Amino acid sequence: MGTVPFFLLLVACAATPAGRHAIFTGEATRFAPGIVSTQFSDIRLTISPDGRTALWFSRNRPGGAGGYDIWVARRAGDRWNSAEPAPFNTDSRDFDPAFSADGLHIYFCSDRAGGAGGDDLYRVSFTNDTFGLVESLGAAVNSVGNEWAPMLSPDGRTLLFSSDRYGGAGRMDLYFAGVSGNSFTRASAAPGAINTAEDEFDATFLDDGATIVFTRAPDLRKDDVRLFEARGTRAGYDRGTVLPANVNTPGGDAYAPMLDWSRKARLTFTTRRPIDSPDGVDVYLIEYEWE
Repeated sequence: MGTVPFFLLLVACAATPAGRHAIFTGEATRFAPGIVSTQFSDIRLTISPDGRTALWFSRNRPGGAGGYDIWVARRAGDRWNSAEPAPFNTDSRDFDPAFSADGLHIYFCSDRAGGAGGDDLYRVSFTNDTFGLVESLGAAVNSVGNEWAPMLSPDGRTLLFSSDRYGGAGRMDLYFAGVSGNSFTRASAAPGAINTAEDEFDATFLDDGATIVFTRAPDLRKDDVRLFEARGTRAGYDRGTVLPANVNTPGGDAYAPMLDWSRKARLTFTTRRPIDSPDGVDVYLIEYEWE
């Protein structure tokens, strides 16, 4: 199946019904204070479909293998046990974990040895609460540039990620790759107006499988970053609208969104809120409803 027809089919089948969009309700709550959200920088929370395992990464929490490390916490009853570094970490950068909807794989980024260049995308199997072998997503997905924030669609047929590879609209852009069994179609830029001369990165599907919440900044290295919502149409994705202040903290960055697989219509994201995390960034949960 050719790349362009695949993405035209994807958008046509998954287009958001006209006028329908997500409304983020109530206040965001800090997730597992002292266990997951700590005085260190805790980023991109992903929760297993059964709600018993949480993964995220930290770039400065002591005890990891390489500074940028993925961490794991397991829930017993209504309490989260102490966090520990994931066994598949290396002394390189390991970050941006994301469960698949069936809970059988965790997708993540790493600049470990043997990659295509920069940060590449990998996945590790997860069965019976045990991590298995790590495998690269291969040349159809990875490039000599950087690939970040992998996320599989709810139906498991589409990989969403960001990359600064040659040929994009800006420095970082959003890309899709089709998934068929254990193989991937060659990645292509997300269709429509969603990619701009600014940086678009750190994206997630919502539970409808069509709407995307993503991060945008004029330059992520120096400017404030904000979360946006973009709806899929038969012409591709719109440019996106900025999310409200209960998500985008005034005066602070908001990024790394992820659909909570354990509870429909709930999003995890990362932000710095001075009252909660004066020295770092934490992960938060917020619910949404469709309108």
